[in-house]
Amino acid sequence: MTSYPVRTFEDVRETLLAKREIALLDVREEEPHAQCHPLFAANFPLARIELDAWTRLPRRSVPIVVLDNGEGLAARAFDKFVALGFTDVALLAGGLDGWIRAGGEVFRDVNVPSKAFGEFVEAERHTPSLSADALDALRTSGENVVVLDARRFDEYRTMNIPGGISVPGAELVLRARALAPDPATRIVVNCAGRTRSIIGAQSLVNAKLPNPVAALRNGTIGWTLAGKTLEHGSERRFDTDAGRDPLTLEASRQSALALAARAGVRRTSLSQAAHWAGEASRTTYCFDVRTPDEYESGHAPGFRDAPGGQLVQETEMYAPVRGARVVLFDDDGVRANMTASWLAQMNIETYVVDGANRGDLTEIGAYRPQRPPPAHSPTISPQALAALLDDPSNGVVLLDVAPSANFVKAHIPAAHWILRSHLAPGYDDLRALPDARRYVLTCGSGVLAAFAAADVATLTGKPVSVLDGGNAAWTRAGLPAESGETKLASPRIDRYRRPYEGVGNAREAMQAYLDWEYGLVAQLERDGTHGFFVV
Repeated sequence: MTSYPVRTFEDVRETLLAKREIALLDVREEEPHAQCHPLFAANFPLARIELDAWTRLPRRSVPIVVLDNGEGLAARAFDKFVALGFTDVALLAGGLDGWIRAGGEVFRDVNVPSKAFGEFVEAERHTPSLSADALDALRTSGENVVVLDARRFDEYRTMNIPGGISVPGAELVLRARALAPDPATRIVVNCAGRTRSIIGAQSLVNAKLPNPVAALRNGTIGWTLAGKTLEHGSERRFDTDAGRDPLTLEASRQSALALAARAGVRRTSLSQAAHWAGEASRTTYCFDVRTPDEYESGHAPGFRDAPGGQLVQETEMYAPVRGARVVLFDDDGVRANMTASWLAQMNIETYVVDGANRGDLTEIGAYRPQRPPPAHSPTISPQALAALLDDPSNGVVLLDVAPSANFVKAHIPAAHWILRSHLAPGYDDLRALPDARRYVLTCGSGVLAAFAAADVATLTGKPVSVLDGGNAAWTRAGLPAESGETKLASPRIDRYRRPYEGVGNAREAMQAYLDWEYGLVAQLERDGTHGFFVV
């Protein structure tokens, strides 16, 4: 039996308190992770290690501690990280159970550091808020009120407060003065639950907007629990020029800069950030906090796109190395400073780039992550696969390793959905499928399928091919697709279902979620490793 190095609960806790670098990684799927994990354990599913490791863990010598709950995933993850060149990897002694037995606090849900921080901010600053009934009464009576939705635009389009405008978190301070130019206009900030409502409203308060500002208490969940109707498919969003006239922009910039200074944010340059990113002794994350469209139109080399509101909401997903250095960039002096002010208060060493200009933004397009090459597998075209599938005697079994939500939305009719992490000895998922003479693997783009192909070949000894271009190529070829929860070979544990996503006891689930959020401040106090503060 292979022996793996371990690090104890006491060792990990002392490292967190000392603010030394550590990546505490829960390599289970998102659903079991959401049920129970340490505060700073970032979800890093085994199935995606090759896709994400070199981006989310940019320094190969960073100390990594992996955990599971006895499923054997941590040992497999250890082997993958070592194969990818990481040199300081260990298992958490006893896994999740060892953490609990040692007295470690455990948390539910996802993005817990950010959500707990939001509750901490509200408790310390008493962020003003309005109930759903109070907001509805204001709107019905014709009061001068504007509702700003701080979530991503795709979340906003799914459901929104009637009349609300999509203004994702980092955009609020930059855009709000233009969206509510009359100082008497009441601004109400919402999200689905609490965190982005609180952080968004408190951002406007901290930036000293003259308007009365409040968070919508409990967001769209609270609106629904109050018996009110949401809109769906809305397209209202801020104008890209909003807040950029010289006088308004300067007021926003000065407020954001002063707030960043109060929070202890430091200043740097693009050249210094590039130097830090190449250091072997310290992890540096470089994030561009503008909108995705702005990022793709031109960005500085080495900077990942991380819209500021989401970076504050999902901090441990973007930057799972606790104790790392974070550098932020924008082109307006508002969004990076506001985002940095929050990260600094989350006990993260944060810098903002000064002195950059348009000429420094020499890269265009989406971020292109660095990934290792997969083991070679033969590929098959969509047309050739369709011909093979037409004749059952060919004995082809098609496996789709895409996220289950994507599979349910649309998939090749013959495909069986399977978790990549279950393509290993000890799991019956593959054995339960029809006998195969050969396997073909696919996913959205074919990238993850190319890595999973080696798993299937090792497990079965059968020929394995990869659909060239994945499901996207199949669709481009005009071949048929279907939707629904059909041919699921694995349980759908790759994504935690949020409480507003249509479970049978939706109202009870929503209320339970809110009750959980209310208890996070007490959990933070018991855990004692966070170092959060407010200004």
